[in-house]
Amino acid sequence: MLKDTITHSFKELITNRYLTVLSAVTIVLAVAFVIYIGFVVRPSELQLVTHYTAYGVTHLYRDQWFYLLSFGAFAIIIALINIGMALKVFLTKGHPLAIMFAWFGIGIMVFAWLTSFSIINVWSPL
Repeated sequence: MLKDTITHSFKELITNRYLTVLSAVTIVLAVAFVIYIGFVVRPSELQLVTHYTAYGVTHLYRDQWFYLLSFGAFAIIIALINIGMALKVFLTKGHPLAIMFAWFGIGIMVFAWLTSFSIINVWSPL
């Protein structure tokens, strides 16, 4: 049952070229982002500020360099979830709303790339 639903969804995705191209662009951006993170992040003894909170004594919490590798996992997960949402919206609500979700996915990838670029440049200048 689930296999048939997934197969039907991908067949519907293939019939819509515009949504297929936007989904492919999202996947390419996510894979390029993972490759970028893989090349830029280097092991170091420096600790990176990972989050801030108004509660607690220190307010700034630090973590090791391998925390930056989780940005790549974020990109893959967001790409897959966003393509799945766009496909589901396409099947239930139609083309225009699905295209909007696909463009939002591309925007999220670009925003994640810019954010991680600025964080990595603070952590270790190129």
